[in-house]
Amino acid sequence: MSYRTFYAVAVIVCLVVGGLLLGLGSGMALQAQRAPATVVATGRAVAAAEAFLATLDQAKRAKAHIDLNAKTRTVWSNLPTGVAMQVGATERNGLKLGDMTPVQEKAALALVASTLSADGFRKAMAIVDADQFLETRSAPTRSATTRTRFGRAEYYVAILGKPSAVDPWMIQFGGHHLAINVTLAARQNVLAPTHTGTQPATYTVDGKTIRPLGTENDKAFALINALSAEQQKQAILGFEVRNLVLGPGNDGKTIQPEGIRAAGFTTAQRAMLVDLVREWVGILGDEAAAAKMNEIQANLPDTYFAWAGSTTNGKGAYFRIQGPTVLIEYAPQGAADANTDHIHTIYRDPTNDYADKVTRQ
Repeated sequence: MSYRTFYAVAVIVCLVVGGLLLGLGSGMALQAQRAPATVVATGRAVAAAEAFLATLDQAKRAKAHIDLNAKTRTVWSNLPTGVAMQVGATERNGLKLGDMTPVQEKAALALVASTLSADGFRKAMAIVDADQFLETRSAPTRSATTRTRFGRAEYYVAILGKPSAVDPWMIQFGGHHLAINVTLAARQNVLAPTHTGTQPATYTVDGKTIRPLGTENDKAFALINALSAEQQKQAILGFEVRNLVLGPGNDGKTIQPEGIRAAGFTTAQRAMLVDLVREWVGILGDEAAAAKMNEIQANLPDTYFAWAGSTTNGKGAYFRIQGPTVLIEYAPQGAADANTDHIHTIYRDPTNDYADKVTRQ
């Protein structure tokens, strides 16, 4: 079954199960149709969470469902199993796919899919598949004593807090190069902070070439090359950047904007910048992503685009997009011009990571 087909089936299952769990009669169903789209989306996620938990025994449920607090929500990383995270934790929250039965895994991924767009779920699973490729490639030469592990089995699903259509709770899905953090707070579904990455950056499945973050790369190079020579002078930093500045373990930190301000962009250049930002924001479900994109576009004149590295597509380059309510970084790993096969990215909202606007009220 393809991920797109799985996503469609998962949404249908969430809707059906949601109706059973919540006891939706015809009158309540009509009311739901009139409810704000994000409220309906949260209801789907609640149903999917309850359906997943119902497949687990007590021991597995205790791992998959934990408290939501200022400490537990920060336990996520881009690092593989066996490596201590940036926040000091040695294990991710939740239950890993490798410890689930096929029925449990299907329900877990349906939960993840319930909060993401079809393209967002596809991207997340392409990152997982890349890591399985890495595990297959590295396992034969790995020392028997190393604790480091890659692959699909090492991705964890966690529910933080009580699934609710009103009160804040959280879904985490993560492993090497992936940390999806979705906070659901009534009318708000917030993706920030979320890490996406990939290694390898390109692989082949059944003769088809897969580039989990290829569109982000191509759109960014198209934008930098759409700038005039004078604009490029403003955008391009005078130093090399080899990793994320505000990656995992850097919650609450800020940096000064650098690069060129979008207020000086042409209409076409602004459209290209918005389209690039959507590659991250659009991981989230369509309704919540549309609301977030409207917010970002309203602040577009005060949004900065910075670049470090070659402007030739196919070579490594770091870039950053930074506005009042968005921060995105894309960072190839390793020395310049030899770093295109290992990518880290981060998406944050400096005003609303973990839906803090709601949870602090």
